[in-house]
Amino acid sequence: MPLPLTQFVVKMHSRCDLACDHCYVYEHADSSWRTRPKVIADGILAKAAERIGEHAAAHRLPAVRVVLHGGEPLLAGPDRLRRAARTLRAALPPGCALDLRIHTNGVLLSRDFCALFAEQDVKVGISLDGDRAANDRHRRFADGRSSHPQVLRAVALLNEPEYRHLFAGLLCTMDVGNDPAAVYRALAELRPPAVDFLLPHATWDEPPRRPAALGATPYADWLLTVHRLWEADGRPFAVRTFESVHRTLRGFSSLTESLGLEPSDLAVLETDGTFEQADSLKTAYDGAPVTGMNVFAHSLDDLARHPGIAARQSGLAGLSEACRACSVVRSCGGGLYAHRYRSDDGGGSFDHPSVYCGDLMTFINGLAGSGRSADPAAAVPAQGAAAPVPGAGPLLPGALGPSHIDELARGYGGADTVAALGRSQLALTRAMLAAAWDASGQGRAEAWALLAELDTAAPAAVDAVLAHPYARAWAARRLAGDLAVGLGPLAALAAAAAVRAGRGDAVAVPVRGGRLHLPTLGTIAVPDGEAVVTGRSDGFEVRASDGSVRTGVDEPLRRVRPADGWTVALEDGDPLRDCHDHPVADRLSESELLDWTGALREAWELLGRDLPGYAEGIRAGLTTVTPLRPGPVGRDVSSAARQAYGAVGIARPATAPTLALLLAHEFQHVKLGAVLDLTDLYDRADTELYFAPWRPDPRPLEGLFQGTYAHLAVTEYWGTRTLAYDGLPGEAADRARAQFALWRRYTAEAVERLASTGALTGTGLRFADGMRATVTPWLALPLPAAAEQAADRARRDRAGV
Repeated sequence: MPLPLTQFVVKMHSRCDLACDHCYVYEHADSSWRTRPKVIADGILAKAAERIGEHAAAHRLPAVRVVLHGGEPLLAGPDRLRRAARTLRAALPPGCALDLRIHTNGVLLSRDFCALFAEQDVKVGISLDGDRAANDRHRRFADGRSSHPQVLRAVALLNEPEYRHLFAGLLCTMDVGNDPAAVYRALAELRPPAVDFLLPHATWDEPPRRPAALGATPYADWLLTVHRLWEADGRPFAVRTFESVHRTLRGFSSLTESLGLEPSDLAVLETDGTFEQADSLKTAYDGAPVTGMNVFAHSLDDLARHPGIAARQSGLAGLSEACRACSVVRSCGGGLYAHRYRSDDGGGSFDHPSVYCGDLMTFINGLAGSGRSADPAAAVPAQGAAAPVPGAGPLLPGALGPSHIDELARGYGGADTVAALGRSQLALTRAMLAAAWDASGQGRAEAWALLAELDTAAPAAVDAVLAHPYARAWAARRLAGDLAVGLGPLAALAAAAAVRAGRGDAVAVPVRGGRLHLPTLGTIAVPDGEAVVTGRSDGFEVRASDGSVRTGVDEPLRRVRPADGWTVALEDGDPLRDCHDHPVADRLSESELLDWTGALREAWELLGRDLPGYAEGIRAGLTTVTPLRPGPVGRDVSSAARQAYGAVGIARPATAPTLALLLAHEFQHVKLGAVLDLTDLYDRADTELYFAPWRPDPRPLEGLFQGTYAHLAVTEYWGTRTLAYDGLPGEAADRARAQFALWRRYTAEAVERLASTGALTGTGLRFADGMRATVTPWLALPLPAAAEQAADRARRDRAGV
């Protein structure tokens, strides 16, 4: 079964107000635009929205991306664009977010359009090829007039504070006749959040322009010049072309269809209701994108099975023999599919290297030797990530809507918001498993194939296993270069899914150390070797390497219910739970289990009373508590692992109030880590160290961000306890007031320190504003002088003064 489609280009208008001579729609081989309606009809839009919604529901997609396109989509007018946005959003099933974008030449963009896009949460991308000289080379009106002033006006509108959050970025089509430094500087001056540098569309029949004076690989040389400037400036904006190569060189997924081996998940809807393949195919030959399908007669599953789309989902196997043998194939991916076309090979086919083959090899090797590539921890897929099995969705910024972002920015996060984070994290787990399996040489193919099959036949079983926090710990270690972990954990995931499905499927799992662990189920004692796990409707059996048979687990995963509707696993058996930064505890004894159960129940009561704004999110997203070994006497120990969404590690403290505080504090880290997997809150290239008010040592920017965000909950915890003790004497009341005085100051100072770094993105500044709005009212709460004095002493003690 092909992968689901998750990205859709909807043609709103089939004509354009510019006459760009490099346009693949009007100036290349395909001429279908001439016979299509100028504007898409409301009935076609409604049916398209219905098709996307049913496809998203059938494949449990956490998000879909829709790009309103043309021609020039603004020619469709604001009313039709508003109806399109509303219709598309209304058709999606619960739990599926819409990442809605529009791509325009900018000529018609006005304040009214921007207000509409703000109302409907539509991100705006602008086509711009550089400075005026570079842009006028191709992007002119039909009468020869320059479009550059109008485009600059459009970008200036998007850079206004009111609309900056709508600015998706710039799209620049390269021309080697343009000075790359001048183009880069002109674009950088506009402060875009992202720039896509695109190779001009070409085929072996119509090759790209290569002036002899510029050498054999002018496009690579042009890009490498821009890359050097971009690196020297500290990567001031995102560039998918550069970042995709950096990522694929480290074994991660690409961010663009034109590079890497990730399968295409894109479909195009034309104004007449016909489905087509990627628009870029229009450059190959007349009719190349045609599928023969339309929105009324065919589902998106039908479209996904079209041979042309399937060919772009086949990864390495779908490339030419020369590409498969190439040393840079995992980064190059054969280049854009359309650029492989050649007609003189006995009928015409795409079974060739890209017409830009030499440029791509030079460019990729140039970046590989540049001495800098993305940090593995920061290179986790943030959008467009490949999915490992059918049913997996992409990881898109649209997985969080504006209301989710605002809620999280304040430090909170209700059930819907945290559920959205959970869906995006499940998609990330799938993507990382796929990347790790592929990078590992695709070993344990039988286990992988079973996991893929079960995801279609028994999706709930697979979701339950992959949603376990430590399901992707194996993938994270493999992608970080730890080969010692082996492929056994992947087989164990498939085995656990087979047990949950209960269909009679069998999978071989390697056993080391006499213990076979099935994630979400527990551990079985069996001899080392290869054990075969068979899931049955009435349970499961394990046939060990010595021929003996076991049924059931010896050490089951224990779950406790601190409150109605909230069940938490006490994970003390998974061998991959050691991803926390503190040693994990051994298997809990029965008395320790009872102690934990009682402590969690008491802690939950306190969370509901003292942190009601945080408790709902904790109930929705905290699925696992991993017991840690105790720290030094007098020191509470807790941890949140970035690659274990839904889990916190805690050494059980002496009191339930402390446990409640640790749960809230660590789940703040869990939430913010999930947000950072979806979108950048700060410039990843920032290497400065920053002092947090509560620490003597400087931290990287993410450390300051994480600490500030976590201490919002700490501040509120002590604030609500202070209010509960209002007017009451006693040691507990005095301590609460002193702690509140201390942490509200610390957190407020940290928010301002973050905001003043100059390294926050637009969304990062939005978070800073939200955190400031949360902590500011606490600063106005009057406290006794003794509490402020105690806070002053604590500050001096921490600073070593």
